[in-house]
Amino acid sequence: MSDEPDSSPPHERRSWLERLSQAFSGEPQNREDLVEILRDAQANGLVGSDTLKMLEGALAVSERQVDDIMIPRAQMVSLPVDAAFLDLMKLVVESGHSRFPVHGEDKDDILGVLLAKDLLRGIVADGGPGQVRELLRPAVLIPESKRLNVLLKEFRLSRNHMAIVVDEHGGVAGLVTIEDVLEQIVGEIDDEHDEADEAKMIAAQADGQFVVDALTPIGDFNEQFRADFPDDEYDTIGGLITSAIGHLPEAGEELSMDRFHFRVGRADARRVHSFVVSVHAPE
Repeated sequence: MSDEPDSSPPHERRSWLERLSQAFSGEPQNREDLVEILRDAQANGLVGSDTLKMLEGALAVSERQVDDIMIPRAQMVSLPVDAAFLDLMKLVVESGHSRFPVHGEDKDDILGVLLAKDLLRGIVADGGPGQVRELLRPAVLIPESKRLNVLLKEFRLSRNHMAIVVDEHGGVAGLVTIEDVLEQIVGEIDDEHDEADEAKMIAAQADGQFVVDALTPIGDFNEQFRADFPDDEYDTIGGLITSAIGHLPEAGEELSMDRFHFRVGRADARRVHSFVVSVHAPE
């Protein structure tokens, strides 16, 4: 047997199991090394591919912020506090949500959160409450920079499922739910109607139409199509079209504006994801 020491690097002499043990032993480790070890475990059949994805998602959550995943203000479904009960019920049914921010004179004036079940109880109760304000639960306000792992812990401890995201000036920037955070770990649950993810915000199709991501900035849309949609009130094309339609649209709903025809391509109960756009020649 040779007395010469093994000249191979230490990390190559250690088995993946030894490295995995050290990763959880409290010794300083970086995220890349840990992910590599987990992928080795998956390659050796000890961790399933779905489990690996969830572990990688859990690690990524600690590095992401609320503004990475929040539903933008333009796509929020919020309710005016002075609306009639039946009008509120109609908005609740159309949206399909279970929780709603309730605002005063403008959408920055968040008064609380209304649960759909509380609204239903108010309607079926004898006479109902005098005002919707009586049904509101406190709203949780968080900054855009809050880490997702911290938010998830706060959701769990407080039993809240929704938080209102505010910007540096105190205005409403969007909202985030516990489901949004959990999806970063387990992944989105798509159905058979979901389209494949677009590689670009604006993708040309063979039939001459375009698939446009709802989060496409209005400025980018204008530049691409030589349009002149205003961007002083809404930042994204999704916010602009949703406002023009007047409610959170479902897949298949259509709207024409100027020389553009928009058809909602993909949407869920929280927001619009994409549009199919037809462009007509200028007159």
